[in-house]
Amino acid sequence: CGLRWGGGGRWVCGGGNRLFHPQKIEFYPISVVCFLTLQGEDPHAHTRDDMKEMIALHVGQAGCQIGNACWELFCLEHGVQPDGNPLSEDCGPRPLFSESWHGKQVPRAMYIDLEPSVVDEVRRGAYRELFHPDCMFTWKEDAANNFARGYHAFRYLKYDCEDRIRKLMENCNNLQGFLIFSSVSGGTGSGFLSLIAQRYNNYGSNLAFTLYPSPQVSTEIVSPYNSVLATNHFLDGHAMRNATVMLDNEAIHNIARRRLGIEKPTYANINRLIAQVVSSVTASLRFDGALNVDIEEMLVNIVPYGRIQFVLPSFAPLRNVERAYHERQTVTDITLSAFEYSSFLVDAHPEYGRFMACLLMYRGDVVPKDVNEAVRQIKCHRKIHFVDWCPTGFKCGVNYQPQTTVPECDLADMERSVCMLANHSEVGSIFERINKKYDLLFTRRAFTHWFIDEGMEPDEFSEARENMAALQRDYEEVSCNDDSLYDSSYDY
Repeated sequence: CGLRWGGGGRWVCGGGNRLFHPQKIEFYPISVVCFLTLQGEDPHAHTRDDMKEMIALHVGQAGCQIGNACWELFCLEHGVQPDGNPLSEDCGPRPLFSESWHGKQVPRAMYIDLEPSVVDEVRRGAYRELFHPDCMFTWKEDAANNFARGYHAFRYLKYDCEDRIRKLMENCNNLQGFLIFSSVSGGTGSGFLSLIAQRYNNYGSNLAFTLYPSPQVSTEIVSPYNSVLATNHFLDGHAMRNATVMLDNEAIHNIARRRLGIEKPTYANINRLIAQVVSSVTASLRFDGALNVDIEEMLVNIVPYGRIQFVLPSFAPLRNVERAYHERQTVTDITLSAFEYSSFLVDAHPEYGRFMACLLMYRGDVVPKDVNEAVRQIKCHRKIHFVDWCPTGFKCGVNYQPQTTVPECDLADMERSVCMLANHSEVGSIFERINKKYDLLFTRRAFTHWFIDEGMEPDEFSEARENMAALQRDYEEVSCNDDSLYDSSYDY
């Protein structure tokens, strides 16, 4: 209180005013309660001990542009303004955001790109005040669509990037894992991601949203090389992922043009559709529901073997605003629509193969009774086939929070929606298509000198191709109901 012993045998305060005579002072025992907050901890952390945080890593040009669409949607869903300030204090837990000392919501995200132009758009855009400056990692030159360049030539940048990711991890109280966004067609999303992901392979449950080369349209000539070499690292267990959601731009482009009526879809339209899938997958972490499913629970139910980790996403209903006002779809209707070929965000025909496991995540006005009825009808559908060795086949989640769309999005707000992640044997046909393009290039050793000059060994091309051929055989064996064709000694 600022008291000190002054001249004349009296107590004085800091300002010099006389207060008390020493013979008239009586001392009483008091209790002192100290509230201490360690530096760097969230003062509200005690209210969110059971919240499971996720860290998003956006790598390469495609990963960063998808990240822009995702965080735009996340901010709308959680009531966070572009400058990070919440619209209201009581918005529930935000596992994808951390809270600063000033109450600002900061995304748990890391933007990584060797070429700065895409990340500079975020630094100068409408959400420039949302992200932490240290979570923008760029360099002066890109990987030039070369897996070997991203993996070997930029090793000196690895430690700085890993240190920034480590700081994001230390800011979490209950880290569940990572959400990884990238494209394996380029050099940064394939090579540099494989480099930095080796250290964090065993941290939590990791889910990757990966763009694979499209069947007919591709922006890179050497994309078969990059995708095969990157997938080889994924299969070897060095790439920080427990499951990979496969996407391709051509399939999403067709959805935007045919289902949403957009004449000339742009990458912004494509990325906003991907953001809806990401939002549905993570909705159980962020909102209340009747059957919440976290990331670890998802992976346990859709990945039967370690190598059979690639899943196909679909979303329903896909309606534009004009059509949505004239329709009302039940839970069974949107579930059947999710199994249609035109609802998949990757070019795969579900009627040609067999399902091994399906994860159905419902949002909005949905009750478990309607979900059970929809699943019963799916099992009786004559065009939907499941393997015999997985008797259940379905994992369902129900979340009360309906889907949210950004104002410029052509996708209409629906009272109920469903997102499906399916482990299907048609994944093998996707890799077969990529392998054929790889063989056409590698038979003539076309463009291989660019990879070898960056430090890659020539034998790595053959080893990666053999591993991909083994992956094709794996999908043929696990989808076959004949037990005599299954090699039980194989280590998955």
